[in-house]
Amino acid sequence: MNTGGDPGDEPVEIVDRSGRAQRVVPRREMRAGNLWHRNVAVVVRRPGGAIVVHRRADWKDVHPSHWDIAFGGVPGVGESDPEAAVRELAEEAGLDVAADALGDLGRAVHEDQHTRWIGRFFVVTTDAPLHPADGEVVELAEVPVAGLDAWATTAAVCPDAAPLLAILRAEMT
Repeated sequence: MNTGGDPGDEPVEIVDRSGRAQRVVPRREMRAGNLWHRNVAVVVRRPGGAIVVHRRADWKDVHPSHWDIAFGGVPGVGESDPEAAVRELAEEAGLDVAADALGDLGRAVHEDQHTRWIGRFFVVTTDAPLHPADGEVVELAEVPVAGLDAWATTAAVCPDAAPLLAILRAEMT
């Protein structure tokens, strides 16, 4: 959630492995210490079944210039997962949806050398045009769900997209 100031100053809830908030620190401290935090992601599915993917800006603090399969990010302090998902979708994709339009795809945990999060995944199906306006998204494309694995082997995809790819893969079987 960029409030217009330095993104590194944004407050972030640090959580335990069960997702319970423990304390609040600036985003830069969370990144520098690779601390556990919450994450939300929203898959935008087209009525024909394609998934809208996007390339992240080169200034992003994690996985710059990589492709991602969902729009999302770190919830604000005290913000519910659905509220954060709706906000992130509006900020990154220019798509306004109500929280009750979000389908729940489940939860996952991700840990690597860059980031550690406990995430909740959502999906929304729409044919509405997307209008990325905040500069976090620099390119959009649509990939058929059946072609996601092949696409992911040729594109520089965010490593933390793996848990969501697994959920989408299971949904296809």
